[in-house]
Amino acid sequence: MGRNSEYTPEKGDRICELLADGMSLRKVCAKAGMPDKNTVRRWLKANEDFRVQYAQARQDQADHWADEIIDLVDETTDPAKARLQLDARKWIACKLHPRAYGEKQQVELGGPDGGPLVVEIVKYADKTPS
Repeated sequence: MGRNSEYTPEKGDRICELLADGMSLRKVCAKAGMPDKNTVRRWLKANEDFRVQYAQARQDQADHWADEIIDLVDETTDPAKARLQLDARKWIACKLHPRAYGEKQQVELGGPDGGPLVVEIVKYADKTPS
């Protein structure tokens, strides 16, 4: 028997709740009564409310994994395993919620010795052969 692929707000709520609690979409979709990943993707394309809710759940998921990093470091007995787990969570948190967990980069433009930036517009003569 195939999976039920009809969207309901209750099913959308449950998917987002599980994501926010740190579960991967693959694991969510493997649970009984849940749609497959392609169905969820189709719902995301077709339903604006679900798309907004899902985006928030992914940000919450990044927060969950960032919090989990502290627990991994505090409770580790195997530093190599903890480092691997930590790096994986940092990477995914950065990708899911870059504003909060991404590397901060700042670019400043300026002229020589920190002076003002000078923009010069130069018009070149047309040098096409005659």
